[in-house]
Amino acid sequence: MAMNVTLWIITGILAAVLLISTSKMIFPREKIAALGGHAGQWVLDFSPTALRIIGSLELLAVFGLILPAVLDIAPVMVPVTATCVAALFVGAVVMRLRRGERATITPDVVYLAMAIFVAWGRFAG
Repeated sequence: MAMNVTLWIITGILAAVLLISTSKMIFPREKIAALGGHAGQWVLDFSPTALRIIGSLELLAVFGLILPAVLDIAPVMVPVTATCVAALFVGAVVMRLRRGERATITPDVVYLAMAIFVAWGRFAG
């Protein structure tokens, strides 16, 4: 019971982070870079189309993390989605390392660990 609650809390936090991150689809990348400080400069390395694709994947992940379990329709999609989110954050960590942004890598590593935990917890449960 406690594990299920913990998984739901972490899933909710992860979904919220991903939902907030979809703002890259709405706002110009220059504005995100200016408001995000050093941690937001990465958006300038990607085209607006690439940012829309990344944002679309994040939005799909939000739905994939929550809806299958809530609606009890193909609940196996939750850990599958969490695995895909982990892959997304592996990409984010690699991108930060390539840009030499070791100081701003911590949140991405934490979100990666959260996604792995959700995938493990839901596959095991």
